[in-house]
Amino acid sequence: MHLVLFSKLLFINLFWKVLFMISLFIGRFQPFHNGHLRAIEWILGKCDQVIVLIGSSQTCYQPENPFTVGERVEMISRTLRARKISDRCLILSVPDVNNNALWVAHINSLVPRYDTVFSNNPLTKRLFKDAGRKVSPIPRFDRKDNDATLIRKSIPKDEKWRKKVPAEVEKFIDEISGVGRVREILGGDKHEN
Repeated sequence: MHLVLFSKLLFINLFWKVLFMISLFIGRFQPFHNGHLRAIEWILGKCDQVIVLIGSSQTCYQPENPFTVGERVEMISRTLRARKISDRCLILSVPDVNNNALWVAHINSLVPRYDTVFSNNPLTKRLFKDAGRKVSPIPRFDRKDNDATLIRKSIPKDEKWRKKVPAEVEKFIDEISGVGRVREILGGDKHEN
């Protein structure tokens, strides 16, 4: 009796894993831009659900990380809701552990089961492969226009950044006076007379 029940549960579990693929997509999302959105849409074409994992969740109000984790969650969730794909995405966050040898185990302790990690980051790919996880690349969608570092640098200087982020992100950054914050953090008028 127990063997039959166990066999049925094992079959259901294997069947579920084959039919329901969950992926992991990690980024700092500082800010969430059009490339991130296109990557999620592309991943959803390959998998049933995406765990969007916001890294460096403990850092904010810094040149490389101007937005809080709550603000990044808001940017992403507003965008995904507007595209009617939020029901297939789970937004989570993870703080840094500052030890690459422990990073994957740290992530695995904080997120639900996933089948594949989607990333183009060389270190992320290496660490997950070394941990025995399946890693797949993501197409580079207009990489020159979808570079968060360049977007952050352009926020205090001009309006070009607005075309590089989803409308929901642009609106949210305006709501939180994000342009002024990024300008101050980057020292936008530091060398002016």
